[in-house]
Amino acid sequence: MLSEQMQQVLHTYNEGLALYKKREFKMAAEIFKKALTIKKDDGPSQVYLDRCLHFIEEPPPPDWDGVYVMKTK
Repeated sequence: MLSEQMQQVLHTYNEGLALYKKREFKMAAEIFKKALTIKKDDGPSQVYLDRCLHFIEEPPPPDWDGVYVMKTK
C-alpha cells in the first residue's frame, strides 16, 4: 500500500507526464517541481523536470514521438 505522500507524488507526477506528452513543457515543469516539494528525492519527477527544462531551451522537432534521446552518458 502506498503512503499518502507517495499517492500525492504519483498523482502529481502523472499530471506532469500528461502535459509533457502534449509538449506543454513549461506547465509540466511546474507540476514536476510541485511533486518535488512533496518528496524532494523523487527521481522520476527530477528526470522529467530536467527534460522539460531542456526542451524549453531546445524544443524537439515537430514530428517528436515523445522519446528522449540522451546526448551524453
